[in-house]
Amino acid sequence: MDAILTAVPFIGIAGFVFALVTYFLVIRYPEGNEKMRAIAEKIHIGAMVFLKQEYKIIAVFMAIVVIAIAALLKNPWTAVAYLSGGICSMLAGYVGMLAATRANVRTTQAAKDGGTPLALSVAFNGGSVMGMCVAALGVVGLGFFFLFTKKDPGTAPIIINGFAMGASSIALFARVGGGIYTKSADVGSDLVGKVEAGIPEDDPRNPGVIADNVGDNVGDTAGMGADLFESYVGAVVAAMAIGATMPDTLKVMSLPIFYITIGLIASAIGILSMGILKKLNPQSALRYATYVSGVIFIISGLICTKLLMGSLNHYWSVIAGLVAGALIGVESEYFTSGSPVKKIAHASTSGPAGVVISGIATGFMSTLMPIITICVATAISYYFSGLYGIAIAAVGMLATVGIVMSTDSYGPISDNAGGIAEMSGAGPEIRKITDKLDSLGNTTAAIGKGFAIGSAALTALALFSAFQQTVSTVMGKPMSIDLTSAKVVIGLFIGGTMPFVITALTMEAVGRSANRLVEEIRRQFREIKGLLEGTAEPQIDKCVEIATKGALREMIIPGVLALMAPLIVGFGLGPKALGGFLAGATVVGVLLGIMMCNVGGAWDNAKKWIEEGNLGGKKSDAHKAAVVGDTIGDPFKDTSGPSMNILIKLMSVVALVFAPVIAKFFM
Repeated sequence: MDAILTAVPFIGIAGFVFALVTYFLVIRYPEGNEKMRAIAEKIHIGAMVFLKQEYKIIAVFMAIVVIAIAALLKNPWTAVAYLSGGICSMLAGYVGMLAATRANVRTTQAAKDGGTPLALSVAFNGGSVMGMCVAALGVVGLGFFFLFTKKDPGTAPIIINGFAMGASSIALFARVGGGIYTKSADVGSDLVGKVEAGIPEDDPRNPGVIADNVGDNVGDTAGMGADLFESYVGAVVAAMAIGATMPDTLKVMSLPIFYITIGLIASAIGILSMGILKKLNPQSALRYATYVSGVIFIISGLICTKLLMGSLNHYWSVIAGLVAGALIGVESEYFTSGSPVKKIAHASTSGPAGVVISGIATGFMSTLMPIITICVATAISYYFSGLYGIAIAAVGMLATVGIVMSTDSYGPISDNAGGIAEMSGAGPEIRKITDKLDSLGNTTAAIGKGFAIGSAALTALALFSAFQQTVSTVMGKPMSIDLTSAKVVIGLFIGGTMPFVITALTMEAVGRSANRLVEEIRRQFREIKGLLEGTAEPQIDKCVEIATKGALREMIIPGVLALMAPLIVGFGLGPKALGGFLAGATVVGVLLGIMMCNVGGAWDNAKKWIEEGNLGGKKSDAHKAAVVGDTIGDPFKDTSGPSMNILIKLMSVVALVFAPVIAKFFM
């Protein structure tokens, strides 16, 4: 077993090399004409400038946290692990963003050269760079730190927990900052361009269009990559933390590491299978590629579990998580591309209010089946493996994150490709191809978010259990969370409030940033003579600058609040109140996250369904009403909703990392 464990980080490095090779293969495709290249370069520069500025702010924050961890925990290796988790997350985001901003224009040209199959292949391969980076760097980081600490399994989680906290910290900032950017640019461009000026989406006359396309990358590629990286790492760390308290400690702590290594290999094979599957319709191709990875993981996981553990109990817990993830994906797909979408579209014939009411009702209803699925998975995994089973089920749900993230990252690339097609005048046939791929991208994004929020529920429960066990060990007696205790109930209500507070902060941030962009776009339409007639050029840089500064300024308070809240409750009210706090935040955060992600995707696709020529098509009253619903749904699905799963896990990981200090403080 030692020899195989030693090989794990090197398999992760091989996965990262696979991602780099894929990137270089993607950039070999033609970029199109000079106009297409010029547009793509503006998007690329805007995205990379934002990412670099964001990482500078995050670096300052990380430096402060590193000092705090080293000082409070008296363990410099936990601080090193924290820093490593953050760096791995940022590296995945950087490489993934680089690939996405180079693949977009090549997807547009591929649609010209080879139609839907070639465009799908280029977009998917561009997205797979992010997918493989997320999976590979997780395997590298977790594998290395486990090798470093496995001689003392009892204290290993104290160090490895830091890696998860680093990933979670970056994820919240990246998701919130990127989400505020993308949605403020999207909302600002749509409100003035489509609603007020009556010009098409992605029209080159709109000064906010480039900022909007930049936002697709910083929010839906870099942000989502950090999101799933954090979910992936958090699930493994939760399983290892609980495994550290069990018999056969080394084996049960090694098992999740082996699972994600198998999942990395399975994801790579699934990505390669797209070379054959691209000839099918896009939805089937993406689904079957995911199935290929899933089947390989199921078979390999069975062999691995039997050889390592001798029993298959833990394997059935993993399968419960894997099936639950697939079901949540199907459920998300139904509510974002099935009959509920047409129901919302038909409601648009009565005006914006009908769209909003129907959409919100759909979003609320969409929480039922995922929650039941999570509950069933929890029951099955607990039956076979106890609390460890719940954690390992979350690992199973995200083990093939490489292929899941690939299908998710493909969406923003297709969206950008459509924008480039519109701005470069590629023609309606090319735009039809990219719109078809983009519409499917909304569904794959909802599936990715479903995986993230489903794993968040299981991981948060496992982290909660690990927190409880850590406090009990330090205090020398079992810690129970009693709902008749006033402090626990206080913590429960404060925790339940946190998702609403973060949602309010992020929604208001999008509103403020979008308003600034709206005023700038209106100014340009008003003051630049010939802009609406197409004889003058818009001042694109102004809009990119406004969106960038607004997002970077607005992301700080939600990120700091999420990190500080569990520490304030823990040191202020004690570990039991903190336990209640985590429970309240988990329940509310999961429900709110599912609701917002699904309704946002449904509103978006309802608008796109009308744009296909239904209910009067573009510029009809139904379309105008659907645009309002889509505008409301944008921050729901791309800013506030996805931040929920990061929020609950970040607070759980912070509580777990600082649990020994909090417990000693109240002894």
